[in-house]
Amino acid sequence: MDYSVVIPAFNAARTIGEAIDSILRQNVPAREIIVVDDGSSDDTGDIALARDPGVTVVRQDNLGPGAAMTRGIAHVSFPIFASLDSDDVWLPEKMSAQLAHLVANPDCGFVFSHMRTFRDDGGQEGAGVISPGWSRITMSGRTDLARQVGDIVDPPGGRGEMIDWLARARHLGIRMDMLDTVYALRRIRPDSLSYGRSAERDKGYARVAWLAMQRRKAQAK
Repeated sequence: MDYSVVIPAFNAARTIGEAIDSILRQNVPAREIIVVDDGSSDDTGDIALARDPGVTVVRQDNLGPGAAMTRGIAHVSFPIFASLDSDDVWLPEKMSAQLAHLVANPDCGFVFSHMRTFRDDGGQEGAGVISPGWSRITMSGRTDLARQVGDIVDPPGGRGEMIDWLARARHLGIRMDMLDTVYALRRIRPDSLSYGRSAERDKGYARVAWLAMQRRKAQAK
């Protein structure tokens, strides 16, 4: 089954090559890899282009990972797509397992997997944690349904965009399944957007909760 991969990337020159390599090592190869360079000030886009002839780079101003992901989905050419962050990696069996699940379960819209955290900076805090990856980095699914859900909106603080998008997908009745196996590795770094807690960064979660409440109110009417 043909599929595309979307990678939103911002100033990821150090890690984008490793992310792309993990896609190239898949048991079932991707037909296209779309890197959305979200206004990087480093060589992210050029490094991605040089990694493999199958990579397409779409450049835009710095609008956030949700906007970059939305732009990437708009460029997808195939009925199935997957996504990966520019500093994370897949294990080689990820796509073969998820494609098989989608074929065997035609009423499943999106399929996810478990993920394990790792660090490459010598630190140990937070490394080795395994959890269900309701996340962009483990997701595979049907392109038409992703477009039906609509834009991935970046909330204040830059966190929570996928929580909101997945909640909207559930609100539409789209089935989403979780595989028990670890198929993705999530890199954690002290300077990454998702690392640690911050009142400023966590504003997005409050916005996501408010939006979910508004949807429930509208549904109850």
